[in-house]
Amino acid sequence: MPFLGLIFNALVWGLSWWPFRQFQAAGMHPLWTTVTFYALSWLVICIVNRDAWRELLATPALWIIMLAAGTTNTAFNWGVATGDVVRVVLLFYLMPLWAVLLARLILGERLTPLALLRMALALGGAATMLRPEGGGLPLPSSQADWLGVIGGISFALNNVMLRREAHRSAHGRALAMFSGGVLVAGTAAALMAWQDLAPWPSLPHAGWLIPLAGMALLFFLSNLSLQYGAGRLPANVTAIVMLIEVPTAALSAIAWGGGHIDLKTAIGGACIVGAALLAALERRRAG
Repeated sequence: MPFLGLIFNALVWGLSWWPFRQFQAAGMHPLWTTVTFYALSWLVICIVNRDAWRELLATPALWIIMLAAGTTNTAFNWGVATGDVVRVVLLFYLMPLWAVLLARLILGERLTPLALLRMALALGGAATMLRPEGGGLPLPSSQADWLGVIGGISFALNNVMLRREAHRSAHGRALAMFSGGVLVAGTAAALMAWQDLAPWPSLPHAGWLIPLAGMALLFFLSNLSLQYGAGRLPANVTAIVMLIEVPTAALSAIAWGGGHIDLKTAIGGACIVGAALLAALERRRAG
């Protein structure tokens, strides 16, 4: 069951780009959709444990987790809804590279030879994938690419801070993460709408509320599945199983017109995924 829970979570996230695009085509910007999807989880946490608010408000470190988690969801969901899904997901999975640097900065962890190797592998993969055809610096070439990178950096910060604040209550950490999904995405969406850079939330008719509520429930179950599985399996196993998200997103995007893959992307993506696997192996050795 823990394995199935993790696989279910990875499949939901790997396929999430498709409903985000459907709602966007109907008039809901991906950021407003993100707010809706996380509102249910946020409300449940608020109702189940009201003391979590007291802990959140009194703990600045949890504010960083809230900001990091919210930025992760805002960037990733926006990126896969508007850009090449394959590229966004692979750039997001540069996360182990940023995690090494942030763990060194925040937790004081030493840089092991294996950590340096996976940093080089991830950087090489990103450089290969982002190298322009006519030459030049291998930098993200679109807003969606940048969103994938930003999402990976903020996800790494979220994970490092969760390790740093592991002594906090589970409800307090969960409230911080879900509050970020609602508040950061909601604030960004409102500011964009106020500046006429994005529309205010709207749907063609009330019938769209049914799939919207259904997706909110699906994301809620997905989060519960992740917590169930990750709490019962070693961290390295969780990291490996969660990589199912990459081929799920890539294959579905190629099949349904959400992205494409060329030789550069394939080689670079293999290096990035390899770096993520090395990260899981390092956790196993450390354990």
